[in-house]
Amino acid sequence: MESNAAETLIANIRRVFIGEEKTVRLAVTALLARGHLLIEDVPGIGKTLLGIALARSIDASFKRIQFTNDLLPSDILGLSIYDAKSGAFDFKPGPIFNQIILADEINRTTPKTQSALLEAMSDLRVSVDGATRPLPSPFMIIATQNPIEYHGTFPLPEAQLDRFLLRLKIGYPTRRDETEIIRGTDYYERAQALEPVLTSADILALQDRADAVRVEPSLLGYVLDLVRATRDDGRIKLGASPRGALLLRRAAQAYALSCGRGHVVPEDIQTVAVPVLAHRIVIDSQSYGLVRIHESDAEIEGVLRRIAVPV
Repeated sequence: MESNAAETLIANIRRVFIGEEKTVRLAVTALLARGHLLIEDVPGIGKTLLGIALARSIDASFKRIQFTNDLLPSDILGLSIYDAKSGAFDFKPGPIFNQIILADEINRTTPKTQSALLEAMSDLRVSVDGATRPLPSPFMIIATQNPIEYHGTFPLPEAQLDRFLLRLKIGYPTRRDETEIIRGTDYYERAQALEPVLTSADILALQDRADAVRVEPSLLGYVLDLVRATRDDGRIKLGASPRGALLLRRAAQAYALSCGRGHVVPEDIQTVAVPVLAHRIVIDSQSYGLVRIHESDAEIEGVLRRIAVPV
């Protein structure tokens, strides 16, 4: 049942997102693993479209926030307004109190506003005006950013990047896919009109099922070997933390479930290793933007080649 539900979700997203099936499966993996998703790539390849399609495919509350340099934390979290009739302050919740949040072009807002998301992403709650308020469940932030433009942008700090379970790159479409794109209608309009195929209860059940996917001790050792190897690499100034190891295991479990399996195989770990670990390392490089992203991806790919796969 769970496998069919995940496949149904993937198929619905692919009705409007023309691209690799693996990209969509990884996006769904982030949701099943109770994680947040950062989609980082050049403009015009469907980052926002993928986020909208994923959000619209679930019968959950959804809000898209367009991040700009004048956006304030209160625009996201909400604020208390004095009510003269009651003589008390009335809290007006912000868009963060939805289940699926699309943070579009997240690096266009200031670090102060970016940091307003930290507590929500790690603890599923927000603190406003001295009160702590829980967020709905399931809860997921899907953020997009363009890594090649620096005018009017504020790069996400390591602490913020670490809150994202996966960082995805979509890449340019194949000629066949691009032909379908230019022949088709407005895919953004179609994404907005997508009907949900799963409920919030379905997602919660899938998340519980992902937690129960079996990971053999030898594969847990493989996860640790990969993460610890990032700390011994000469070109990597800062390797992945123990949280990176935990999230790598969790992502592998969710990916296995999306493929219809109740146990993890080495290929699951290898598939999610770059999306989980590459943005958690700091490499010794003078490059910026997309080049730096490719270099960090290459470092994790090198670790995958060096570490023996358990038999």
